[in-house]
Amino acid sequence: MRGWVAGCSVRFVHSLIAWAGFLGAWLLVAGPIYQAAVELREQDLEEDQFAHVRDEMEQLPRVSPWWWLLPPARYWVGRRRRKRYMAAALAAMTVEQRDVLATFKNKAVGWMFVGLGGALIATKETWELVEHHEWPHWLFWVLTFGMLWLCLLNTVWQMANSRQFVAGEFSASRSERRGRRRPA
Repeated sequence: MRGWVAGCSVRFVHSLIAWAGFLGAWLLVAGPIYQAAVELREQDLEEDQFAHVRDEMEQLPRVSPWWWLLPPARYWVGRRRRKRYMAAALAAMTVEQRDVLATFKNKAVGWMFVGLGGALIATKETWELVEHHEWPHWLFWVLTFGMLWLCLLNTVWQMANSRQFVAGEFSASRSERRGRRRPA
């Protein structure tokens, strides 16, 4: 009997650790996505600041679809055009505008790396959870993409709630909302 109890508790602990790793890793994805949204939203990047640059620039000409017959050449032609366009756009900007844009880009790239690192760890932990419970492998893909969507939806929901809060449209408590719905 003692061996059975010890075996059950070891299996329970292993399951608990697998679930803790899974949930913790996905929090390492959700956190950076949310923090990136918060910080990039706070960045002083207004569209009207760059309106004169957009107005001065001519539209980037489209690359002919015939280039797709030679994909490496299509990539090279498109990249060359984008580089020329970006150089012209940067030349039309003031130093302050380039600084704001560079800061925004650096923050976005930094958070992308942190989020990607978390996503890789979360993918590994999701695989470990599926293997530990001996679930079918298709469930790994469902869990991975489902959790990624939950992380993204969490950010969208949190950002919408913060906008409502700032606008004063946010109710103080759930009980107050229930109280207003009840008929008298």
